[in-house]
Amino acid sequence: MLDLKALEKDFQTIALKLENKGVSKELLAQLKEFFTKLKAERSELENLQAFQNKFSKELASTKDKEDLKEKLIQNKAKINAQNEKVKELETNLEELAFNVPNIPDESVSIGKDESENVELKKVLKPRGFDFEPREHFELGERLNWLDFTRGVKLAGSRFCVLKNEAALLNRALINYMIDFNRSRGFELVNVPFLANANTMFGTGQLPKFKDDMYKIEDEDLYLISTSEIVLTNLFNDEILKAEDLPLKMTAYSACFRKEAGSAGRDTRGMIRQHQFEKVELVSITKPSESEAMFHEMLECASDLLTSLGLAHRHVLLCTGDLGFSAAKTIDLEVWLPGQNKYREISSVSNCKDFQARRAKIRFKNEVGKNELVHTLNGSSLAVGRTLIAIMESYQEKDGKISVPDVLRKYL
Repeated sequence: MLDLKALEKDFQTIALKLENKGVSKELLAQLKEFFTKLKAERSELENLQAFQNKFSKELASTKDKEDLKEKLIQNKAKINAQNEKVKELETNLEELAFNVPNIPDESVSIGKDESENVELKKVLKPRGFDFEPREHFELGERLNWLDFTRGVKLAGSRFCVLKNEAALLNRALINYMIDFNRSRGFELVNVPFLANANTMFGTGQLPKFKDDMYKIEDEDLYLISTSEIVLTNLFNDEILKAEDLPLKMTAYSACFRKEAGSAGRDTRGMIRQHQFEKVELVSITKPSESEAMFHEMLECASDLLTSLGLAHRHVLLCTGDLGFSAAKTIDLEVWLPGQNKYREISSVSNCKDFQARRAKIRFKNEVGKNELVHTLNGSSLAVGRTLIAIMESYQEKDGKISVPDVLRKYL
């Protein structure tokens, strides 16, 4: 969550940055009102405490002890009541702040939505075809690789069954991605695919995105929407040693999202599913090292795409398209010949101390004080979308699909 002390101290500057990220004027006005009320109530509490301190010292030397003692008893009751009033306001302010997103980094361009994102560079040239390339769902159904009809029968819309070579290729991709990430120094961690509410809160999924999460009935458990949630919260409410940082982790998981608000989008194929798979990168660093780690993680995911021969581009998200917890995000978008467009396949984000403040992840700095870490995350890669990109980019005129050389030993 936000640093409320910093917000109160420099409200106008930070409020403008939050407005650029899509925070409503109404919510900002509510925050401002809370700060104003709190300031007044804290001042009143300080006055009452000052009275108590001053006259408590004079009690021994005063002649009219009983009268002063009665005043102090009454004042003590006022202090207790005022304390409760301040605590209630602080709690209400904190609960309101739980729904306020991270502040955009200074390097992020101002924009209202994805149309104002900035392309930074392209990597590899898309393959040319001497025939009209098909989309993955057409290729998959012809080859008996993808079964959407039975996916719907089993679970409903936005589910798919992978069969035959598609299932083998999917597994090969997972293993290759893990090995590639490990070769870049990321430690493999096997994590639960379920998490409790406190864990979901730590990375920012709750309370704001409750409607997009699958909850287990009558249990304090949710299906994870990304392994970022559990990897980051491995260190929830812990104080880490400075010499142990940075922590670099990678994990495979199934991911589950209701895709609330996506009605009518990508209804055909595997682009947008309720259940999908990812291999994730998560890093926990000192604040001074997070920008360098951001670029290291971005390079890892981009190099992984390059090793698969998949043309892609780097896109810096503008303020209006940034995720809730992110201060800065660069998307990797892979070229899909069947769609004739680039589509997101990875988002690498620096959340700075936003998640660490919610999850209470700290480290002991060089002067021996507890300081919040910075947390970073990114897909390396989204498995299903990588499968789609390979199917469309490596298709042949007869409808068959070649396999990238680096994957052959995994099949």
